[in-house]
Amino acid sequence: MRMKLKVIIPVMLISISAGIFAFAKIGGKEDPPGRYEAIITLVGQILKEGHYQPKPIDDKFSKEVFAKYLRSLDGEKKFFLKSDIEALRTYETHVDDELNGAPLDLFNKTNEVIRKRVVEVAAVYPVILEKPFDFNQKETVVIDPESMDWPADNAGRTEAWRKSLKFRTLEKYAELIEQREKEKNGKTDAALEAEARQKVKKIYDKYFDRLKNRMKDDDRFSMYVNAITTTMDPHTDYMPPIEKRSFQEQMSGRFYGIGAQLREDEGRIKIVSIVTGSPSWKNGKLKADDVILKVDTTDIGGYAVDEAVTLIRGQKGTEVKLTVKSIDGTTKTVSLIRDEIKLDDTFAKSAIISGEHRIGYIYLPEFYADFNDRQGAFSYDDVAEEIKKLKAEKVEGIILDLRFNGGGSLPDVIKMAGLFVPEGTMVQVRSRGGDTQQQKDRDKSVQYDGPLAIMVNEFSASASEILAAAMQDYKRAVVIGSPSTFGKGTVQRLLDLDNFVRGDLGGSLGAIKLTVQKFYRASGGSTQLKGVESDVVLPSPYYEVGEKKDKDALKWDVIPKADFTPWSDPVDVTTLKQKSASRVANNEAFKIINENIATLKKLDAQKNYPLDLASYKADQKKNAAALKRYDAVNDKVKDINIASLKADLTKMAGDTVKLARNKDWLKARVKDAYLSEAVNVMNDLIMQSFPKLKNNYTEANRPKEPR
Repeated sequence: MRMKLKVIIPVMLISISAGIFAFAKIGGKEDPPGRYEAIITLVGQILKEGHYQPKPIDDKFSKEVFAKYLRSLDGEKKFFLKSDIEALRTYETHVDDELNGAPLDLFNKTNEVIRKRVVEVAAVYPVILEKPFDFNQKETVVIDPESMDWPADNAGRTEAWRKSLKFRTLEKYAELIEQREKEKNGKTDAALEAEARQKVKKIYDKYFDRLKNRMKDDDRFSMYVNAITTTMDPHTDYMPPIEKRSFQEQMSGRFYGIGAQLREDEGRIKIVSIVTGSPSWKNGKLKADDVILKVDTTDIGGYAVDEAVTLIRGQKGTEVKLTVKSIDGTTKTVSLIRDEIKLDDTFAKSAIISGEHRIGYIYLPEFYADFNDRQGAFSYDDVAEEIKKLKAEKVEGIILDLRFNGGGSLPDVIKMAGLFVPEGTMVQVRSRGGDTQQQKDRDKSVQYDGPLAIMVNEFSASASEILAAAMQDYKRAVVIGSPSTFGKGTVQRLLDLDNFVRGDLGGSLGAIKLTVQKFYRASGGSTQLKGVESDVVLPSPYYEVGEKKDKDALKWDVIPKADFTPWSDPVDVTTLKQKSASRVANNEAFKIINENIATLKKLDAQKNYPLDLASYKADQKKNAAALKRYDAVNDKVKDINIASLKADLTKMAGDTVKLARNKDWLKARVKDAYLSEAVNVMNDLIMQSFPKLKNNYTEANRPKEPR
């Protein structure tokens, strides 16, 4: 799944030329288009007229979309036949025509073929899994689709499925043998092989149930439109109505539901816990471990959690009926009225790290903003409040953790940067026509002027990169983490397609998240593609991550530097870098991480896998030995003394679910090698910020902890 990386401008602030609205008014014709045709026409016009840097929509563009759409439908090359691809290739240059109003021949023909092929294969896999596999036979399977061609005929496709299913069964079989050795349960090899096949069949039963019964034409059409939009650039997306709602919920940090946390358990949806104060909590009839059988009249057996959640959520004040089976075997129907549920896990959170110095730690998972409710959650306000609380705790430095932060609200990140420096340009934004705006924080005050560190990794994107780049350009903070951040330097605007039409076209048309601008640092370089390079580089546990891995990504470039004034007491990153490099070179945890990445790269390069037990076990033993050391990473990290603020614990008092989640949140950071080194860097920075105390830093002049 592609990570949601974003910087979004609220729809209310959009200022688009009247021309886009004019050409998009497609209603009122004698022969109005169908819903799919309307969406395609709108998307084509919006891409051409509104995209920041549109590619020519021509035959070359069409061929790229064609290839991408086929990969999205059949990425493992297990459904289409080679003859199908050749027949469909007749339409590979039709995409540009369809975007200009021609009939949807490519989508319609492809949709017709894939539905037929899914039904055919659905009849094949159970037959293959009826018969025992011979795990003594020497043969291999190719897993990498890039190394494979489409099957030439039905026999070739069946053989591809046989090998794939055999490999999946072999994985389960090896696990069951290992389990037998531990439990000494006495099951025969034949019994374990049959059990392994049954486990694999259950998985594929659910898979094909989704493909045949729950994946609709609308789903495949959305895949087709997204093949078009993401060929323009990776972050221009089409969102069908349900996904649009989910995206807006993610941005706002709130949604309307019932307040029950769910998990999938062997094809069933179980309730894990009930959120205090939610409709489920007030109703009192739902309990942990209850199995949800139906949502209203829909049987959700075999549904994934996200599919069930989509059905359960809805408009505030509306009713939803759940049919549930309790742990005692009784079945009941529970009626609930949806209400607002706040996603606390997406909000800013802080803690105190005690040790050589008293350090404040702020975790910000995304730059959230509730554009539809001025009283809703905004990341700027929340971070400002966390800083206020940490200052009251007399911290000597603050670490702001933006790892895995995929972005969010541009207005919030601009104001948030202003918490640490006086007024000035925080980012430059260039529009399609070449006009450049300097986005400034105009508040001359500085809420926090002490030592500051920003933690990033390859998944820190968009708004995260804006903040890290601004603090780097102003020489206000030290940026710590992976060699570079994600490299998503574009801004999107969410356009509701329903606003562009007159009349009813058979339901909502969804929305398009359109790339309309590009980000540049105050110093002039784009954050696009290259991202932000860390001042203090730590070994990365990831690879093959970032904008540069997508051939459709927009390019890096430079514009003139903005007029800005660096921080009056600039951070000396050279000294911090040298000290950290010396520590990292002798850090056992980071040595293990580097070795693990090298091993993973070797494994990733493997294309052929054995299908006999002896060779499979030999491979697994070799790989396990190479990866086993990684399990010891945490053992090499000295415990971080991290604790919640007393004020936060007081707020959570009595809410056992929140207290348990908070405990887990702290526990995940106690053995964090990256946070541990960030603390070391912050200790160096604190001493650098107080040179007169370098040689005489005693308990007498250390800020006291509150008692």
